[in-house]
Amino acid sequence: MEIIISILAGVLFTTAIYNLLQKQLLRIIIGTILLSHGAHLFILTMGKLKRGQPPVLTDGVSEYTDPLPQALILTSIVISFGITALLLVLAYRTSQENKTDNMEELRGNSNE
Repeated sequence: MEIIISILAGVLFTTAIYNLLQKQLLRIIIGTILLSHGAHLFILTMGKLKRGQPPVLTDGVSEYTDPLPQALILTSIVISFGITALLLVLAYRTSQENKTDNMEELRGNSNE
């Protein structure tokens, strides 16, 4: 199971980097979203996937699931949601003000 999630995280990282290198603002934002999702899966995989064990150590329990990776992922999801909302608002405002979402045109490098 960890191998499958590691491969999925790698695919997410790959598509995120591809989208981050594009010229359109929306694709760059999608790349940051995919990058954060890949990081979430990576953190979950590094915490080892244990099924059937309780998350809290109590009397009589010898093995337990570490709750720290899930807590880190939950916090990271909330932060990435806020960053995504901010980036979408900034991209919308930029495209409304400049009438384009192309990064080359926003930099002043027009290929005409």
